[in-house]
Amino acid sequence: MMDYISVAEAAKRWGLSERSVRNYCARGRIPGALLTGKTWNVPEDAEKPARKPRSPDAKRDVLTVLREEKAARLKGGLYHRVQIDLTYNSNHIEGSRLTHDQTRLIFETNTIGTEGSVRVDDVVETANHFRCIDLMIDAANHAPSESMIKQLHAVLKNGTGDSRKDWFAVGDYKRFPNEVGGLDTAAPEEVSAAMKALLRDYNAKKDKTFDDLLDFHYRFERIHPFQDGSGRVGRLLLFKECLRAKIVPFIITDELKAFYYRGLRNWEAERGYLRDTCLLAQDQFKQILDYFQVSYQ
Repeated sequence: MMDYISVAEAAKRWGLSERSVRNYCARGRIPGALLTGKTWNVPEDAEKPARKPRSPDAKRDVLTVLREEKAARLKGGLYHRVQIDLTYNSNHIEGSRLTHDQTRLIFETNTIGTEGSVRVDDVVETANHFRCIDLMIDAANHAPSESMIKQLHAVLKNGTGDSRKDWFAVGDYKRFPNEVGGLDTAAPEEVSAAMKALLRDYNAKKDKTFDDLLDFHYRFERIHPFQDGSGRVGRLLLFKECLRAKIVPFIITDELKAFYYRGLRNWEAERGYLRDTCLLAQDQFKQILDYFQVSYQ
């Protein structure tokens, strides 16, 4: 009868992280590894997998890796990391009180561990945001459209308290005026025409630059097309458009929130504020890509 050791024991024995051992198990790199429930068991006599030499021509770009890991439901990889980090930070910017660990638990186990009370909408919107990221990855190579943007909003707000309000238009443009960061936004009757103009101008650009993506994001947020959720939908679109343009994507962390809002407020007068903030976020994301050995330019 074969004896097994835990992932933690194998990681210590081989001088690897537990995440690396789990990845090796999931990819079939450790013969005889068994998955019991959600726990991998490693044969006691298993040898440390040799690192596969990577061909200089074999590039694992961000979108390819995200799609492959999404299809495999691989744990501990880039897809897993993006789901948790993007969801936690984007929701936290908008006032969610869930912690990073609680967000991770919802993604990994569909449960939440808490000693105090939590807002139901925070939990629902977190689970919904995971689905939005999947939609974004699936549609990464498609040009943004009104139907795509409305679908993201419908998924994000599905089952929330707002969805039960007669006046709240889930999956449709706002019906009442609102503002963002103290700035005026498009009036409800102006939103449809403004969105059509934004998408027409943006999609007409063939080779999109980093500033083109930021300008699209700025204009989207100044329109603020939805009653609630425009910020999260806008950041999802920004991440998706980076993937489509083969630009290294990034996640605006909660720590960058003040600089991010300053950048949006001052975009028309000084583009450097928002550009520098996003470039810093991009550098942070490159460190993640380096860890997972994902290619980028």
